[in-house]
Amino acid sequence: MTTDLSIIVPIYNEQENINKLYLRLKAVAEGMKVSHEFVFINDGSRDNSLALIKELAAKDSSVKYINFSRNFGHQIAVTAGIDHVKGNAVVIIDADLQDPPELIPEMYAKMKDGFQVVYARRRRRAGESLLKKFTAKMFYRILAGITSIDIPVDTGDFRIMDKVIVDVLREMPEQQKFLRGQISWIGFKQTYVEYDRDERHAGETGYTYKKMIRFALDGITSFSNLPLKFATIAGFVVSGITFLVILYALYARFIAKDYVPGWTSLILAVLFIGGVQLITIGIIGEYISRLSANVRNRPLYIKSDTNIEGEINTKCFTDAEGELQEFNAIEEDVVEGVLSFLV
Repeated sequence: MTTDLSIIVPIYNEQENINKLYLRLKAVAEGMKVSHEFVFINDGSRDNSLALIKELAAKDSSVKYINFSRNFGHQIAVTAGIDHVKGNAVVIIDADLQDPPELIPEMYAKMKDGFQVVYARRRRRAGESLLKKFTAKMFYRILAGITSIDIPVDTGDFRIMDKVIVDVLREMPEQQKFLRGQISWIGFKQTYVEYDRDERHAGETGYTYKKMIRFALDGITSFSNLPLKFATIAGFVVSGITFLVILYALYARFIAKDYVPGWTSLILAVLFIGGVQLITIGIIGEYISRLSANVRNRPLYIKSDTNIEGEINTKCFTDAEGELQEFNAIEEDVVEGVLSFLV
């Protein structure tokens, strides 16, 4: 049975925000007079978040939840929600109340005008440090400059999508998720609404600088080959500089007779070339590690508890059984080949 509106809420240590978020979401959904569901994904919270979500689910049948076996990350939590929603329109919103639920009706109305995606673009970001604002601004602009797709700047995951987009996202199996890039890559008609982002209502953000760097790397490596091109360009540049240094050294040694024996120029050249090599190897390693993760094809997440009927670990067990059957088939072929060779 489908629903008019599904709202996905990833949760990580948000016990101080859950009840207020629910009340605001409920008021918005009832005001829109649409059938709705709220899908909370508890991403390994260490506080009382899961208990609060279960209390809401006991009182309101529209509240669904999925509890992960551990912390898998924000983008994976949103992906789990996308895998399980039933709505014709799907909203992604964080639980910190920085993104106002009251903007959803405006986004929903734009989608009804014929847009498949309506995302929220920030005019101002309250309560964030200058460093975070600067790094976020630079990241979005660098990403927009080096990718071949039009990823909107100054936007997060707060958006509404129709079922067509959701169905396509379910068919995109990347291990390193960068959903806002994937949604832009899909295409169709997309637009935006502008808003002023509020301060976090309570608690502390789970997005540390380390996680943000990893998230940025996922975005860049998923949608741009420019770093690999940089490795090639750097190789040509270093080769050119080295060739000029060789010409200068030959001139100073045999023509100008003006040189000082020593190791300074040699060690500088070695360090320079070695540094570029390490950078390029690191870039190539990032891409290889992502290839390796996708080849292993492990489940994106593991559910330990849910109130979505018939869903607990179905996806994970199905994937595991498929991989086991494939492995057994390969093993049987190898055994038969060895036996036929011996006979």
